[in-house]
Amino acid sequence: MKKHEELIKKLKYHRKNFWESSTKKEQRVAFKFADKYKEFLDQCKTVRETTDFIEKELEERDFSNIEKTKKSKRVFKIGRGKNIAFAVIGKKPMSEGVNIIAAHIDAPRVDLKQLPLFEDNETKMGLMRTHYYGGIKKYQWMSTPLAIHGVFVKESGEIINVSIGEDDKDPIFIMPDLLPHLAKNEQYAHKIGDAIKASQMKVIFNTIPFLDKDEKVKEAVKLNALIMLNEKFGIVEEDFLRAELELVPAGKARDAGIDKSMIAAYGQDDRICAYTGMQALLDCDLPETTAIVYLVDKEEVGSEGNTGANSNFLIDFIGDLLKFNKEHYNSFSLRKTLINSQMLSADVAAAINPNYPNVHEKTNAVHFGFGVGLIKYTGSRGKSSANDANAEFVAKMTNIFNEDKVNWQMGTLGKVDEGGGGTIAKFLAETGAEVVDCGPGLLGMHSLYELCSKADLYSTYRAYKAFFVKG
Repeated sequence: MKKHEELIKKLKYHRKNFWESSTKKEQRVAFKFADKYKEFLDQCKTVRETTDFIEKELEERDFSNIEKTKKSKRVFKIGRGKNIAFAVIGKKPMSEGVNIIAAHIDAPRVDLKQLPLFEDNETKMGLMRTHYYGGIKKYQWMSTPLAIHGVFVKESGEIINVSIGEDDKDPIFIMPDLLPHLAKNEQYAHKIGDAIKASQMKVIFNTIPFLDKDEKVKEAVKLNALIMLNEKFGIVEEDFLRAELELVPAGKARDAGIDKSMIAAYGQDDRICAYTGMQALLDCDLPETTAIVYLVDKEEVGSEGNTGANSNFLIDFIGDLLKFNKEHYNSFSLRKTLINSQMLSADVAAAINPNYPNVHEKTNAVHFGFGVGLIKYTGSRGKSSANDANAEFVAKMTNIFNEDKVNWQMGTLGKVDEGGGGTIAKFLAETGAEVVDCGPGLLGMHSLYELCSKADLYSTYRAYKAFFVKG
C-alpha cells in the first residue's frame, strides 16, 4: 500500500456499505430478520394494534405487567392502550442510571371525523368526511386503496375492533382523484401543496340505497350504510362519536428491488425503530444496566397529550421500577436516576433520495445501505427545536458501535434552511439524561409506501442491542 493510501485509510472518515463489508452469513441473517419485520408491519398499522402486538410478544417472552407481578425482572406497563414501556432490570442499582430506547408508534394517516357519514344529495353516494393527521402530502392519498382500522367504544363500554380492507375478500376504500382532462383550473393552476384541499378528501363509502317498496326513503344510501354497519359491528351512528377510526394504505409490506434488498411499506416512520428496539431488548438476558424501551403516541402532531412523549408516562414508569426494585423512589432519587440515564431517541433519518439529491448535503447525510444513522441534532433553521447531543455522548455511542462492528454513519436531516423537522429527543432531554437521535434512513418518508434498506434495518437492531449490553 502506498503512503498516501495508508494516510487516507488512517485519517479519512469512511462509511462502510453493509453489503460490501458483511459476510454472506450476516446477509442471510439480515434477510431473515426483515421477514419477521414485515409480518410486524402487516399487523401493526395503528398505534393500538402496535401496542397490542407488542404486549403479546412480551407475554410470550415471560414479561409481566409491573402492576400485577412482584418477582419478575422483565416487566412492562401500558398507557391507555396507546403507549407502552418495558424493561429488563439490570444488575446495577437503577439510581445509577438506565439505558432507554424511545421511539414513536404513530404514523401520518387520515382519520374519519366524529360524524363522518353523509349522503351527497346530487350524486346519491354515501361519503365519509376525514381529517388528516400529521405531515402528509394530500395528493398521495387520492385514488389509492385504503383500509379502515380502529375502534368503536359503545355506550356500554364494550370495545369493537375494526379492520376493513386488509383481507382479500374485504372491500377497500377510495378518495377519487380528479381526471387530468378536467384538472387545469382545479389542480394544475395551484402549487402542489394546494392542489388537493382537505375538504376534498372524502371517501366513497357506498352507493346502494335502502329500498322500501311502499314509500320513498330519505337519505336511503346513508341508511343502507348504517344498516350494514349495524349488522357487521352492532353499532349505531352515535357510536361514531365514541370511535377512533383511521384510513391507512391497504395491503401488505413487500420486498422491493430486483435483489429484494429493500422493504416498501406504510408506517415505517417510526415503527421500524419500535420493532428493532423491541427485538434488541428481547434478546437482552440480564444487562448490567437496566434496559428500557419506551414507545409513544402523537409524535407526528407534536408529542402532546397524555400518551405523547411530553407526558409523564416514562417518568411514572421509572418511578414504578425504582419501587419495584426496592430502591428509593422519592422525587430526589427519581430525578437523579433520570439525570444519570442515557437515551437513544430512536427515529428515522432522511436518506439521500437519488431523485432529489439537491435537498441533501451528501457528506452530512445518511446513505442507504450504510447502516444505522446517528443524528447529533435535528430541528430547523438555526437548530430550532433541536436537542443537539453532547459530543461526549456521541463519542461513547460511536465507540460502542465500532467495538461491536456495527455499520453506522453520521447524518443530518437535510441542507441548512432547506426545511427541517424534529423528534422526541428534545422532550427526553428535558429529564436531564444524555440523548442522541439514532435510527435508519428512509426514502419517501411520510408517503404511503416508505422504503427501508434491509441492511439498515438489521444494523439498527445490532446498534440498539449493543447500546443495551455495553452502554
